[in-house]
Amino acid sequence: MRRFVHGHDASVVASLCCRLPAHLFRSKSHRLSASPSPLTSAVSSLLHRHYRSHGSCGMVLHLRGMKGGILQKVRGYKLSLVLTAVMCTTLVIWAWEKTPALSVIFPPLERFDILSPVVPARTSVTSSDDTHRLASADKNSSAADEMESSSSNETEPIISLPASESSTTSTPNNSTSDKDLKESPMQEKECNYAKGKWVADTRRPLYSGSACKQWLSGMWACRLMQRTDFSYENFRWQPQGCVMPEFSRSDFLRRMQNKTIALIGDSLGRQQFQSLMCMASGGETSPEVEDVGKDYGLVKAPGALRPDGWAYRFPTTNTTILYYWSASLCELEPLNKSDPATHYALHLDRPVTFLKQHLWRFHVLVLNTGHHWNREKFRGNRWEMYAGGVPITDGELADMRNAKNLTLHSIAMWVDSQLLQHPQLKAFVRTMSPRHFVNGDWNTGGSCDNTVPLAGGSEVFQDRSSDPVAEDAVKGTSVTLLDITSLSQLRDEGHISKYTLKASTGMQDCLHWCLPGQTEHYEAEQLNASRTPFFHASHYSKLNGSCLEVIPFLLMDL
Repeated sequence: MRRFVHGHDASVVASLCCRLPAHLFRSKSHRLSASPSPLTSAVSSLLHRHYRSHGSCGMVLHLRGMKGGILQKVRGYKLSLVLTAVMCTTLVIWAWEKTPALSVIFPPLERFDILSPVVPARTSVTSSDDTHRLASADKNSSAADEMESSSSNETEPIISLPASESSTTSTPNNSTSDKDLKESPMQEKECNYAKGKWVADTRRPLYSGSACKQWLSGMWACRLMQRTDFSYENFRWQPQGCVMPEFSRSDFLRRMQNKTIALIGDSLGRQQFQSLMCMASGGETSPEVEDVGKDYGLVKAPGALRPDGWAYRFPTTNTTILYYWSASLCELEPLNKSDPATHYALHLDRPVTFLKQHLWRFHVLVLNTGHHWNREKFRGNRWEMYAGGVPITDGELADMRNAKNLTLHSIAMWVDSQLLQHPQLKAFVRTMSPRHFVNGDWNTGGSCDNTVPLAGGSEVFQDRSSDPVAEDAVKGTSVTLLDITSLSQLRDEGHISKYTLKASTGMQDCLHWCLPGQTEHYEAEQLNASRTPFFHASHYSKLNGSCLEVIPFLLMDL
């Protein structure tokens, strides 16, 4: 300690002394003697020399020892530690406000954020995640056909925005204006991509929904359905004060050369995957793209309707884009491997096995979950909650909201713990995509018939995410939040609604999005964050965003 004191400027030592508890300055025998401790002597000598030449605060601390935690009389001064601490603190605060150099070390008071406690997502258990059935694919079926989802009559939770958190109050902006970008140059601050507005843009969509049949499932290609209004395709998201460059597939593939993008999640994650494939291929048939699913164990099991995921490689740049189905993101373990109808242990505190096996191969990882966290889904899938390797019997933890909360926090912490071993990886957690059922739910006559774009407004003003569980899960980690909830809440006209390829069942899909459409903007958000020169996930773990176009933009500088 004496070596430390003599190796530093007295002003620094004085400031440090003001922060240290009194007992550190007492000798071991302070109860029996008033002799100073070695630290006291060293500090006293240095401070006395500095005081004679500079006369700065804390020099009056010429310490000679303590008794009972009180400084003894030194050169006629009888100052207590409390008074000294007050004096030093006052001068430090004064110097903080007046000295630019200190402002670099200690940020201004207004920049400190108050972290909110974990708040359960505002959800109610109501709707369906998958509303269409996969027909058995023959040998001539396209990749898109093989990616159709299976049917389900189980319910999904709805995420809604209370009036106090309403995302918009403005009227639609029907003009494409890049003037906003020129008048709002980027500043060196975190770019909140979720705060901004939708603007009309005749350059959208980024690919043709009728031409991208190789990758796009027919059940999501609204251009192939009876729908006649496609105005929802002609908008782009403009973040406030952030530059959102145009997407270029060649630039995207070049920047993603020798890299792998992995999307893991539910059917909304599969929509994101298909949209990204259409963007990367230009929406055109691409026979040169290779199916590399076998490299990741993504093959259709005997009797299965589809594999657990898909993986494709663009050979010109060795860019791989893959999707893996995991509605909960949790490890699933059969309780009786010999029983085909066995129940499964769903380990809330363990990431899905596929992620643990292949994380080392990924450069970009996008995780999402949410619409399967309800009792009907759990019963239908025969899932039983486990934590710590044992069944959950605690009623509070067994609550769906708390179980989902635990899972998101667990997987964010696990991924964060792996980033040092995998420095090439950039990881995202995507927030909940909102549903827009009106006058009922998916199985009670609920609908989303609106076709007027931005009928409820075009802007998002709030700074916080409308999915607080996901937002809080990534806080303090190097995992980035891909926040699409509020900006998607404005686009109720973009759902599949009542339109289908086959005869209507009478039920509407107000959860999934027409492709192309809303989903492309999620890609753009993800790409754009990486382009921001001052952005780094380890410094700012909340990336807010713009509906699936956003992901490619965020990846541009990886």
